[in-house]
Amino acid sequence: MSLPHAILTALLEKPSSGLELTRRFDKSIGYFWSATHQQIYRELGRLEAEGLIRALAAEQPARGQKKAYEVLPAGRAELVRWTSTAQDPKPLRDALLLRLRAAAVVGAGGLEADLRRHLELHERQLAEYREIERRDFPPGRDAPDDRLRHLVLRAGIDLETFWTGWLGHALAEFAQIAEVMENADDARDTAGAGNGTGGEAAGPPDGERAGPPGGAALTQPSGSRRAEPDGPGSEGA
Repeated sequence: MSLPHAILTALLEKPSSGLELTRRFDKSIGYFWSATHQQIYRELGRLEAEGLIRALAAEQPARGQKKAYEVLPAGRAELVRWTSTAQDPKPLRDALLLRLRAAAVVGAGGLEADLRRHLELHERQLAEYREIERRDFPPGRDAPDDRLRHLVLRAGIDLETFWTGWLGHALAEFAQIAEVMENADDARDTAGAGNGTGGEAAGPPDGERAGPPGGAALTQPSGSRRAEPDGPGSEGA
């Protein structure tokens, strides 16, 4: 249950209205913990009811003005508690990997095209993260809070770097698999063509045994034995 804690984090950084929070989520926290406008407003109501946040009084109330919220001491204490509580890593559940495993038994179908689409999406996201890093974390900006925020961004950059590299490798594997299958098809076609055009070799008339060139009979010297092959698969004497 991390959305309330994401909202507490954002409000501690800057008191905001629900609309402002939604916009801020889209530009920062939403990259790794997304939420809809409705979800944010619902959680704001719950946090206020639990005494963790409160609505700020407007200096000059205006019609249609959005309420801004700030975090109360109880809300800060809850965020401290949650931040320091140990949590296990989440097991990986990725439909793309499962589809690849399924393709091994039913065929890839249009999976290669979708891999290319995923690669384009990850490349686009990686470029966006790198632009944010260039803009928001220039050299020399190394205050503790900035370094922690940069660390979160680096996780996104490293993750997208992994996916772009892995997807490139996957597409290379698909190309090699296609080449192997094409070569196998060509070999079968060649073998089939050879069997269809070649005739049977001419042999001696029935009942006759072919002899060596010159008409000499194949005879075995008197008193000799035919040599038997040795080794696995041979018959014993």
